[in-house]
Amino acid sequence: MATAATISGALQPPARTGFNKRHLAAFLFMVFGMFMAILDIQIVSSSLAEIQAGISASADEISWVQTSYLIAEVVMIPLSGMLSRILSTRILFTTSAIGFTAMSFMCAMSGSINEMMVWRALQGFIGGAMIPTVFAVTFTIFPADKRMIVTPMIGLIATLAPTIGPTVGGYLTELLSWHWLFLINVIPGIAVAAGAWLLIDFDKPDLKLAKNFDWLALALLAVFLGTLEYVLEEGPGDNWFESRLIFSLTLTCIASGTAFFWRVLTSDHPLVDFTAFKNRNFTSGSIFSFTMGIGLYGLTYLYPVYLARVHHYSALQIGETLFVTGVAMFATAPIAGRLSAKVDPRVMIGLGFIGFGIGTWMASAITVDWSYSELLIPQILRGVSLMLCMVTVTNVSLGTLSPLQLRGASGLFNLTRNLGGAVGLAIINTVMNDRMDLHLARLHDAVSWGRPVAEGTLANMTAALSPLGSDAGAAALMRLAAMVRRQAMTMAIADVFLLLTFLFFGIVFLLPLMRKPSAAGGGGGH
Repeated sequence: MATAATISGALQPPARTGFNKRHLAAFLFMVFGMFMAILDIQIVSSSLAEIQAGISASADEISWVQTSYLIAEVVMIPLSGMLSRILSTRILFTTSAIGFTAMSFMCAMSGSINEMMVWRALQGFIGGAMIPTVFAVTFTIFPADKRMIVTPMIGLIATLAPTIGPTVGGYLTELLSWHWLFLINVIPGIAVAAGAWLLIDFDKPDLKLAKNFDWLALALLAVFLGTLEYVLEEGPGDNWFESRLIFSLTLTCIASGTAFFWRVLTSDHPLVDFTAFKNRNFTSGSIFSFTMGIGLYGLTYLYPVYLARVHHYSALQIGETLFVTGVAMFATAPIAGRLSAKVDPRVMIGLGFIGFGIGTWMASAITVDWSYSELLIPQILRGVSLMLCMVTVTNVSLGTLSPLQLRGASGLFNLTRNLGGAVGLAIINTVMNDRMDLHLARLHDAVSWGRPVAEGTLANMTAALSPLGSDAGAAALMRLAAMVRRQAMTMAIADVFLLLTFLFFGIVFLLPLMRKPSAAGGGGGH
């Protein structure tokens, strides 16, 4: 039976332990490239209004600046394993960095929404290869005793980048212009591409594998993940299957997904290797990664929604309020790394998700009067929990796989986190919309005519606005309606926090599915 070392193109586990300076330098360049790719998922979210004005897009079209990137990226992530075996890590990562940088420049030069959608899709697709490649390399060029240093680094980057994305975007747009959301990638992108080309020497290309490349499976994968991402992104706003387009795309997603899995699972040369799921820890780790994606992307979305819609904060004010999450993550990263080498990983994962649950349970008491001080502890718990979960789930999921399995498994592992975020956002938006409608109906009953408190409040508002003359009554009614909507929104957000609490506490009961790793797999470093 052939070993991983005899298979052409496989990343080889080095014979000695320690840090190879060349490999470490290459890894640092790769990590920075991954940071840029993940940051660009969220960097535009706080500046969509400015981009909309700059490229003359409609309110319905502008969301595609983010959606097109996400759809294209999720297609590339599972594909990266096969491409890295064909091209080698060096060529794939360098090409990905060059393409990502070039597409970033083209995004900045866009003059219409159609141009922006094309360049953003290409930016996400080409740049998406950098993310799983870094995860795979981590477990093949570094020895197990160095992972307590390395895995917290990639865990911090993978979770911090989307967390600070809206803040960075807000600063760039306010201080410079929206074009710099993309131009900021150009110089660092050139440096990353140059560093990757000069320093990466982990493996060799195996062009023979290209003869068996399954183009039909690629097309089915693109349709399956593309339609899935679109349905999850747009479904809540279109009332799901009340939209004929959403219904049609759901059927397309099911059909293409079924055909893709059938083709891959019956092929001698599968486009995506699913054999890693035979590993119990990888399978259970992927479930926890999916749930962690909900916590990462869902809460990164939910807190700004509250601050923007209830308190009308600007992007900068939101960034300053949520900054403490990043601080907590930085502070926890080295601690999580050391604990991962000493504590049963299942204990750390359990503590992480319990921390998530406590934070969302505290946040479920949210009111319209909450400010920085009330949000402080839930945000600290979120930052600490993210690092405890990310570091340990990554180690358990990927740390015992063979070097050959790691390439494809890394893509699948990262895909579960992204899909968790997409599913989480769809659930959050659906629940928030439904609960807001319910709370609005109840509050409207409470402030209807004949209610002494409501009539008294309206009379006081009208008196306060009396300088407006005959318009005072209408202005008071508008203010009262705004107060009701603000209260309904807050109550709906509280309901979502409570739902997430049950999810995070509930996932802890699946920990027995995971086995404590007896020995680290993957690689080492020389």
